[in-house]
Amino acid sequence: MTLPDTPYALAALALCLGFALGWAHFASLRRVTDLYLESGPAWRALALQLGRLAVLAGVLVGLALLGALPLLAGTLGLLLARQMVLRRSRKGA
Repeated sequence: MTLPDTPYALAALALCLGFALGWAHFASLRRVTDLYLESGPAWRALALQLGRLAVLAGVLVGLALLGALPLLAGTLGLLLARQMVLRRSRKGA
């Protein structure tokens, strides 16, 4: 499998990747919060939190290595997913 030839196709893929990553990242925030508030071992919450941040940083660094346009598109996807997760959690609360 090869990368798309045009920068716009690569940016569209980065947008989708950023959206999927943002959805998973921000949706798992509730689980991290629940783990911190439970009386169980704190290492689980810490491990999930560090894992979330490591995956986010790794993907953003990978997009930065592909160029400015994929990085901006991926970040836009991340922010769009954040808005959707926040809106969904406000309706459920």
